[in-house]
Amino acid sequence: MAGSVLSAEALRVSLGPVDVLDGVSFSLARGETLGVVGESGCGKSMTALAAMGLLPQPHRLSGRLVFDGIELAGLDEASHRRLRGKRMAMIFQEPMTALNPVIPIGRQIAEMLEVHENASPTRARAQAVELLRQVGIASPAERAHATPHLLSGGMRQRAMIAMAIACRPDLLIADEPTTALDVSVQAQILDLLLELQRSQGMAMLFISHNLGVISAVSDQIMVMYAGRVAEIGPAADVLTRPGHPYTSGLMATMPDPSHRVAVLPTIEGQVPDLHHRLPGCAFAPRCPVAEARCHQAIPPMLGQHHQVACVRQDVAA
Repeated sequence: MAGSVLSAEALRVSLGPVDVLDGVSFSLARGETLGVVGESGCGKSMTALAAMGLLPQPHRLSGRLVFDGIELAGLDEASHRRLRGKRMAMIFQEPMTALNPVIPIGRQIAEMLEVHENASPTRARAQAVELLRQVGIASPAERAHATPHLLSGGMRQRAMIAMAIACRPDLLIADEPTTALDVSVQAQILDLLLELQRSQGMAMLFISHNLGVISAVSDQIMVMYAGRVAEIGPAADVLTRPGHPYTSGLMATMPDPSHRVAVLPTIEGQVPDLHHRLPGCAFAPRCPVAEARCHQAIPPMLGQHHQVACVRQDVAA
């Protein structure tokens, strides 16, 4: 954990009787991007919400979750609110549910600066316009007066990014920031995030179900399944030498323009119901190479820089 901006060690989050995160560990350094990938229900967004202190109530959180030396587990709401927005920020998947629908976007951005930077209303408004220009919104002074429903999906997402970077946070969490956008706008948003990261030196936790997007932005990749880490390591290693059958399965589903097929491969079955966890590896019921021992005990994380939670190391790609 030393030197990391955000780290987790044996992090467990329970909502009622269900462990939605079960022993998650990772470390994210300053200026680095950790891509988090997995199917819906694997715990990606819950990891982000735990870091931001936005988990639904009631919940139980145990293990360690540390932001720049500050233990977040058990942190009171007032302390978390001081960090949120100023030192850590989040871009949500759907801006229309995160932005206030009746307040102009310029005013929403300015409010961040007034609260966290003690900026005067006049200065905050001017900075909000500059932030909108910085994220590539044309005619920013005019757009600052627009409410979210008057903007396109791409512009709303850019406004969300402007709000997130307003206070130059140390950590930016992007939760599926390009999912609802068309391909050309997706590429623009990804380029924008990477450029902002380079210029501001932020650490970024980038969440997606799309391994292609993850591969384009990540230094490290964490593959999650059923609330646990299946594989984590340098992006190049995970992508070229996946050690977990689940990672291999995700990669096989990616379209290959050089090799057209009539039907793309799929991973049979579905993510298990976390209310009824089975013993052993959670992926075993869907795994094409599972053995009897895979159904008996949770596999440990094996490896050092590139770690894999699979006893079948002999089938690693």
